[in-house]
Amino acid sequence: MSASVRTRQPDRHLLFITALLCGAGLVMVTSASVAFAYTQHESAFYYAERQTVWMLIGFAALMLLSRIDYRRLRPLAPFGAIAAALLMALVLVPHLGVTVNGARRWFDAGPFGTFEPSELGKLAFALFIAHWIDRRGAQINDFRRGFLPYVAMLAGVLALLMLQKDLGTAIVMVGIFGGSYWAGGGRLRHVVLLAAVLLLAFVALTIVEPYRFARLASWKNPLADPLGAGFQSTQSIYGLASGGMFGVGIGHSVEKYGWLPEAHTDFIFAIVGEETGLVGTTLVMLAFLFFGWRGYRAALRAPDTFGLTLAVGITTWIMFEALLNMATVTNTLPVTGVPLPFFSYGGTSLATTLAGVGVLLSIARQGSSGGGAKSKRKPRGRLDAPFDSWRRNRWSPVPGARRGASLPR
Repeated sequence: MSASVRTRQPDRHLLFITALLCGAGLVMVTSASVAFAYTQHESAFYYAERQTVWMLIGFAALMLLSRIDYRRLRPLAPFGAIAAALLMALVLVPHLGVTVNGARRWFDAGPFGTFEPSELGKLAFALFIAHWIDRRGAQINDFRRGFLPYVAMLAGVLALLMLQKDLGTAIVMVGIFGGSYWAGGGRLRHVVLLAAVLLLAFVALTIVEPYRFARLASWKNPLADPLGAGFQSTQSIYGLASGGMFGVGIGHSVEKYGWLPEAHTDFIFAIVGEETGLVGTTLVMLAFLFFGWRGYRAALRAPDTFGLTLAVGITTWIMFEALLNMATVTNTLPVTGVPLPFFSYGGTSLATTLAGVGVLLSIARQGSSGGGAKSKRKPRGRLDAPFDSWRRNRWSPVPGARRGASLPR
């Protein structure tokens, strides 16, 4: 009985680190947006108030989804993916979508700001790809019946995102699909092939778009054009450098007073560095690493393949997004419009991310309490191979596996 009770307890460490990141994020959104909010809306707390409302909505979704068996969401996965794709297409329709800086990826949500369907799509497609991989079973290894349909679905999603001019979300979506595919038993050589093709495609898309090419050129040396294409990266570096070891103090940032564009959204990590210094940024990175550990731990202990691939997809989504954002702010990678999870201002992003954490908590709740626990599900071919090996830390032969099939390495 004690083991059964243990398996039904939520992952309090994962819940705690999520709440901690959200609390720190709300403080930083408030600090980073006061000047811009006052000049634009005559209210210093305009963005902080809306972020708080969306955070409450997100935590309500988190608590609800964490108490629901994640397997009950499975019948809704195809409908959720279709709805997300339809909304992502509708933003492209004139007079329906909102255009900002040449990109059309939002709906007008009135007093709540804007609604971005692609953020909802991250969770919807994570659910669907996990459902699809589990249904395919051992066919996931087959090039024609497994890999090609998977590539076709990913290509459709990426096409919608590129029409919206949202390269950042497209890269994150590749991480979600790629992580789920590999965790579900996909061949490593298929993943490498897909990564190579996508890398060439992204380079080509960057070259043909003048603003993306300017970002790529300024990335090599942003100080070469500090008032032009390299302005945002230059100001971000200045903000991080001026923070020193311990920062200038919460609320005392200079960059947020019109010097750093998108200070409360995509470049909020620069404000974190300026106000809390190297110590603060290191603590934020360690918090995300802890979150990733708990998320992948839930995946390893998931009771079925659907839970395994879904947990990997959600955890990869959040961790990959955080990595891309930090790399952009520190000029390690060219500028892409990727928010910092739990920190950047954006209601749809925050609420959807918290909903994803709720699903992750549900998987952790249903998971085994130890690595040697037996699954109640019936074997389903070679998808059991990564599941059982990750639990027992060794590979074992899988009954019914296709002869000659390679296991993920």
